Amino acid sequence: MRKFFAIFFIVIGITGVSAQELNCSVTIDAEQTGQPNLQVFRTLQQQVTEFMNNTKWTDRVYKQQERIDCNLVIVVTGFDSDSFTATLQIQASRPVFGSTYDAPIYNYNDRQFNFEYKEFQPLNFNPNQFSSNLISVLAYHAYIIIGLDADTFERDGGMPYFQTAKQIVNTAAGSNYAGWQATDGSQSRFRYNDALLSNVYKEFHTAMYEYHRLGLDEMHQDPKEGKKKVSASLNTLKKINDRRPNSFLLRTFFDAKAEEIQRVFSGGPSVDIVKLVENLNRMAPTKRSNWAEIQF
Repeated sequence: MRKFFAIFFIVIGITGVSAQELNCSVTIDAEQTGQPNLQVFRTLQQQVTEFMNNTKWTDRVYKQQERIDCNLVIVVTGFDSDSFTATLQIQASRPVFGSTYDAPIYNYNDRQFNFEYKEFQPLNFNPNQFSSNLISVLAYHAYIIIGLDADTFERDGGMPYFQTAKQIVNTAAGSNYAGWQATDGSQSRFRYNDALLSNVYKEFHTAMYEYHRLGLDEMHQDPKEGKKKVSASLNTLKKINDRRPNSFLLRTFFDAKAEEIQRVFSGGPSVDIVKLVENLNRMAPTKRSNWAEIQF
């Protein structure tokens, strides 16, 4: 999956110790509570940071420079004793070979994130057990991030991690918390994970690999050919949109990618993008302002 990056670092003599999978930055925004400086919020931030970065999520060995960059912003809108009302904004990225650029791969606003938390309570993850909604939601998104990252380096590389996320969904479905069941709306953790594992959306995984590995990663050697591959991968997504217009999976993808796509096709060597822009307007009409900036 990340073999070519590992070889690159070995060649130039960079060595690193074994590390966990994520390099996660965590922010707690408690302004809306009117008490943002309470110690409990600082403790929560520290514990969530340690949980995301120190948990061994997979059996793979990651070098320090291979860790997946991501950030979480937990917006606490209210709390009563140990009960927290919140939302969670998650973003993740992966490096583009031959450049200093990090490409976004995940941008998800989880609005179904109420949880119970006692200060200093241990945060320990067991995929076969529902301990708390806080732990389950964080672990779910950790596996989604790892899976999406794997998809960009290897065809269908993320499937084992999406399956683990499905296990978390199934275990949490018996709780009273929203987001884990089919009845919890069209923009839930259940729906997103279900789409990632469904054959209805199978082209998504192909597009993720071709967009990043065959497209962005090759642009340092051949920018024009790289842009053609990115364009072809995006056109592949139209098959999904034809079957499931305005799907949550594609909306989340374009939330992460719209600005990047605009930049890729607004400069550099010219490629034929007339059909691409037409398809982008159909697949992501809410991003029309981005597509309008693409120069033919």
